[in-house]
Amino acid sequence: MRYLESGSTDPYYNLALEQVVFDGPGQDTACCMLWQNDNTIVVGKHQNTLQEVNMAYVREHNVRVARRLSGGGAVYHDLGNVNFTFIAPHEGGGMDFSAFCRPVAAALAELGVTAEVSGRNDMTIDGKKFSGNSQYVKRGRVMHHGTILYDSDLSVVGQALRVPEDKFTSKGLSSVRSRVTNVRPYVKEDLPTGQFLVRLRQALMNAYDMEPLVLTEEQLDEAQRLRDTLYSTWDWNFGASPPCQIVKKRRVEGCGQLELHMDVEQGRLNTLHIYGDFFSLDEPEELARLLLGCPLEEGALRERLSGVDPGRYCRGMDLDALCCALLQ
Repeated sequence: MRYLESGSTDPYYNLALEQVVFDGPGQDTACCMLWQNDNTIVVGKHQNTLQEVNMAYVREHNVRVARRLSGGGAVYHDLGNVNFTFIAPHEGGGMDFSAFCRPVAAALAELGVTAEVSGRNDMTIDGKKFSGNSQYVKRGRVMHHGTILYDSDLSVVGQALRVPEDKFTSKGLSSVRSRVTNVRPYVKEDLPTGQFLVRLRQALMNAYDMEPLVLTEEQLDEAQRLRDTLYSTWDWNFGASPPCQIVKKRRVEGCGQLELHMDVEQGRLNTLHIYGDFFSLDEPEELARLLLGCPLEEGALRERLSGVDPGRYCRGMDLDALCCALLQ
């Protein structure tokens, strides 16, 4: 396994750097990357940014908003947070989050922290979340990235993010802050964030016998180009809000938050946009295109999607759940 550490705290550059490593040579070689972003909200690829972010707050406090390649929900990064990325060959099948979370949990155990992998994609301490994880799979490669809230300003999390009420209800929780924690209070030594990052890096390097990954000038130039032309642009991070007649929101068990924006003409789906904090193996836009022109009726929907697995586009969702979301 190779190791790369970004010296930048620019979220747009760091996301571009991830993509350059993911798309670059050495496709059969695994890589680990540690990085930090300063004062940033990172939304999942399939999320409606304007619905997820408290725009008044982020403008007032100069919080940057970035969109990543992978699905999942929005997270807040500051310099009290450490991000980790694993890029590795993907042998097919579904998404295995625990395989990439376990090494981080083992590294934390060396610092006296008992961490558990829980839920769809979280790591917790005493039932409180300190790490959210996401994955992107393409052409036989997987990119897994996660956060470690080490010494973050948790007050910002609840103010900068807009969390749907039914997400609270489904978890039996009354606030964002009640279900998240920093790692630092659980560490047996009093380590500032910088020292924690060094210890985490050393534990991972010892576990995997890593060698440094040195990028070429061409790769670094490509990361800067992607940063300037994609990841820092309004079109990528916000995009135009699609015109629609109907908006349906629901939480689908095992899948996550689902938001459907539809135009219906003469009882048929004219446009369909699928948002949410779900994960996907294939692009949900492909599923939406399959349904264009279909009558908004259960039998027609099932016939149109005969032989199609909705779970490839929205992990954890079956045809029954999709029909229910579209029709109810």
